[in-house]
Amino acid sequence: MFSERMNRVRARMQELGVDVLLLSVGADLPWLTGYEALETERLTMLVLPRDGDATLVVPHLEAARVEERPAAFSVAPWDETDDPVAVVARLAAAPATAAIGDHTWARFLLDLQRALPRASFRKGSEITAPLRTVKDAFEVDALRDAAAAVDGIVIEMRERSFEGRTEKAVHRELVQRMLDAGHERANFAIVGSGPNGASPHHEPGGRVIEAGDVVVCDFGGSMRHYCSDITRLFVVGEPSQEVRDTYDVLFGAQEQAVRSATVGTPCAEVDATARRIITDAGFGDRFIHRTGHGIGVETHEDPYIVAGNTTPLVAGNVFSVEPGIYLPGRFGLRLEDIVVATADGPERLNHAPRDLAVVD
Repeated sequence: MFSERMNRVRARMQELGVDVLLLSVGADLPWLTGYEALETERLTMLVLPRDGDATLVVPHLEAARVEERPAAFSVAPWDETDDPVAVVARLAAAPATAAIGDHTWARFLLDLQRALPRASFRKGSEITAPLRTVKDAFEVDALRDAAAAVDGIVIEMRERSFEGRTEKAVHRELVQRMLDAGHERANFAIVGSGPNGASPHHEPGGRVIEAGDVVVCDFGGSMRHYCSDITRLFVVGEPSQEVRDTYDVLFGAQEQAVRSATVGTPCAEVDATARRIITDAGFGDRFIHRTGHGIGVETHEDPYIVAGNTTPLVAGNVFSVEPGIYLPGRFGLRLEDIVVATADGPERLNHAPRDLAVVD
């Protein structure tokens, strides 16, 4: 699998006239090697020439963490007294053009620019992003497994009491449940209750959840390198008619946006589908973010479901559909599922109930 991905990368490098790809921290490295670099002052970098063997330069004390894949790449450990930038420069072999991972620390980029004075540098995502955006069967299965794990958490949370607990306490429970469900890490767990739900990226705090609150729970993590992301709504006690009516609008917008996400449809049109329904109901100025984002080894990646993105969906694109309606000082509503575009139509990877969950 990794050898095949490297072959696709080399073909893209040939197309763009790039001599070497240099990847350090960030999602491109595990996508190509299965190894995720530690974010430390010690340099880890994959050196992938367009013509030649790939080498993963890694600190000696971390080499045992790497599963070497001889068909795809070899490992070159460096000792504490070595200069890893010099090792990378030697393996890069005086390229005219080098693409470097977007998340590479500036200290390493600056050192590499000095070590490779003839090279012009460009963003690594120009190579990798178009390839990563189309998921293969292995990747879709991994994303499906991650989605199933958080679906189970939603179902469990529908039986939990919320009233009298702080947002932070619910946040901690979601984090622990993600780990218990097989995620290696929890990437985020947004819990916004009552008026705090009107802030889409609210930081969970000490507010005590009260009767009548709508609680927005948006959470996800990484499971075998692939991400989950889901948003569901919990209401403490019977929701008001205003909340029900507003949620009916949101539910319809999300449903129609998912149905519109067919192969060949521009990303902007999926966004516009959700936005038209919400705007027609009088909430256009309360839908304050894009409709969705791609997902894979990163929670947010191409393709972005946003106005202005005329890129058509292709089979294998995987993305969120998550419209929201936010009424400052009162409540917020958001509904999110992960969807994969297929030749047979859009497929939801999340199957947790999508109604307003009434909880204690």
